[in-house]
Amino acid sequence: MWSSRTRPRTTRARTPRSRTFRSLALPAAALVALPVLAGCAGGGEDEAEGPAAPPDIAAVPRAKVADQGTLTWAVDALPATYNAFHADADETTQRVAGAVLPALFTLDERGRPRRNPDYLTDASVVSSKPHQVVRYKLNPKAVWSDGTAVSAADFAAQWKALRGKDSAYFAARNAGYERIDRVEQGANAHEVKVTFARNDADWRALFTPLYPKALTNDASAFNDTSRKELPLAAGPFQVAERDQQQGTLALARNPRWWGERAKLDRMVLRAVPREQRVEALAGGKVDLAEITPAAAERIMKANAAKGTQEPPGDAGKAGSAAAPGTGPATGPSVRTPLASPAMASPPAVSPSVRTPMVSPSLMSPSVAVPSTAKRPGTPRSDGANKPVAADATLLRGLMVRRSLEPAYTQLALNGASGPLADERVRRAIVRAVDRKALAEYVLGPLGLPVEPLGSHLLVAGQPGYADHSDAVGSVDLKAAMDLLADAGWKEGHGAAPARKAAHLPVVGGLDPSDDPEDEETAESPDESPLSSPYASPYGDEADGKGRGDTGGRAAAAPARFKDGRKLVLRFVLPNSSGAEPLRAVGERIARQLDAIGVRTELVKVEDAVFFKENISKGKFDLALFGWPTGAFPATDARPVFAKPQPAPDGSLTVEQNYTRVGTDQIDQLFDKASAELDEETSHDLLAQADARIWAAAGSLPLYQRPELVATRRTVVNAGAFGMASPRYQDIGFLRN
Repeated sequence: MWSSRTRPRTTRARTPRSRTFRSLALPAAALVALPVLAGCAGGGEDEAEGPAAPPDIAAVPRAKVADQGTLTWAVDALPATYNAFHADADETTQRVAGAVLPALFTLDERGRPRRNPDYLTDASVVSSKPHQVVRYKLNPKAVWSDGTAVSAADFAAQWKALRGKDSAYFAARNAGYERIDRVEQGANAHEVKVTFARNDADWRALFTPLYPKALTNDASAFNDTSRKELPLAAGPFQVAERDQQQGTLALARNPRWWGERAKLDRMVLRAVPREQRVEALAGGKVDLAEITPAAAERIMKANAAKGTQEPPGDAGKAGSAAAPGTGPATGPSVRTPLASPAMASPPAVSPSVRTPMVSPSLMSPSVAVPSTAKRPGTPRSDGANKPVAADATLLRGLMVRRSLEPAYTQLALNGASGPLADERVRRAIVRAVDRKALAEYVLGPLGLPVEPLGSHLLVAGQPGYADHSDAVGSVDLKAAMDLLADAGWKEGHGAAPARKAAHLPVVGGLDPSDDPEDEETAESPDESPLSSPYASPYGDEADGKGRGDTGGRAAAAPARFKDGRKLVLRFVLPNSSGAEPLRAVGERIARQLDAIGVRTELVKVEDAVFFKENISKGKFDLALFGWPTGAFPATDARPVFAKPQPAPDGSLTVEQNYTRVGTDQIDQLFDKASAELDEETSHDLLAQADARIWAAAGSLPLYQRPELVATRRTVVNAGAFGMASPRYQDIGFLRN
């Protein structure tokens, strides 16, 4: 899993992506402990609690993994580029980089960066005054696949390509590299000395992935050659053949790899649409695939019928269904804003670029919400609830691995104009939303922890994580209504000025007379089945509540008016079929806001324009999408919460702060944290920044994004990795 360092070189609003890191991407697109003056983790990290949901990968010792086989791994698409630093790098780009290129630091199950001994015998800050100096001691065995040693020349070439001083290089970001003053060989050929002009607390995020100097020494090679090919490798695998027509990319075992030999002969990445993955798994076309909650339910029901679904992470029983190493027919086969399981978000970005997530099928950004839902009484066309007998046996050969991604879904509140420009109104919205109920609705049916997220910068289990939501206050409808009244929005159901003057301006574009009290149960003809607030995101009775679930509905309070205008907020949601559950969450939030007299206009927009034309341009009052978190919040999160600055043409430079809410104090705290080499002090600065972000009420974190991966029962050391980096050389099939 790569870090998610995001500082775009361009200054206008950027569009979001998924976890390729493991996404990005949002490759995917993205916060952990910061370094002390040492290479590995600093003191005090182990005192923190473990992750809310640990990795679920059927972990077994290498001795129990077969020394052969081809594993096929479903991806959304073949990589648009092999260069993780290109703006259109996606989750597959990062997966290839993770298996093929050097990663100086990898992340453990709590998202902490750990020195990778395959490449480094040591890495540490050897001086902090007058300038920070980092010394890398390279593993003498580390070589590129042509036999050339990994050296300081590779580091120097990558720094020059990414530092932002040469406009010939089309790099998506330069965060961290622009702080470096020089890169040179150290005491010998196996040492690299990096001297910084400005301190970088997140120095461990640099030079991962590391590209050979042949691809970074020259702008043409960086921009063009690395897009089409990756001729050299220095990982357990190397890029082999690519079949664009079949949608496959093969990674073969690297014969020059000096580390523990890859268990698989080959790893094949196959492009498979998410709605086709269960059938592809059952038919033996893929061995491993990220799936939607509805697909997971389908597999688990098939296993439950025969009692064959074992507890998540129970690798000991993993595999007797098929001979190890016998994969699909093709061969014996993780951040960015997120929006919906179909991925209604902007194009994916490089592994370390932080991109918004909308939906898993939108391919890049994706939101932590279930992927399909239906209205009670409506039969499912995909048979997700009752797999037919013919495929039930095949489904019992599959396992569902479950964890939580280092990413979260948020309610974004646009503070640039309109009612939400008033902090009191934003705080009222925040205090009216029952985050606990939403987390239970989304995560409960999956058997995952249902605690709402308490930080914008870290997820539960990461060192430094703490709940700072008390900076804005807990759910309190009376306090919310008092805030609205203080902002001038008074109860006025049927207020004469609004009722008599239909031409009066309406916040959000609704007619002032359109009130839930008048048409509480009205439904537009084109409304999707999810418009029923009683629907489970996973189908009939999937959440165990049946018809008793209230769908977040509360008694609607009288609408609020100010200066003859009715308080109506434009709530923008993606329109893809994969985003139905996200819309269900949006509808629940709308019902909760009804309870304080705030009306919402739910606007469904096509995925292609969700970010490009709406979120990035500020054409919304409320919106649901997500952000990845990562090991380096001081760097990664700053562009997301930076105070917008006026541009020469009069527009706002918002970086990735699509809510347009920020303060000078928040910026200063990020700047201090990013230059602070003492881990505890850096954590304190980030905690202060997070508390101020909560108080500004521009972003409301709701819940962590679920990670659901289906595998054949013989697949081991792979699945739902959570916050951890995959160890590609250990992935394989259970030995007979």
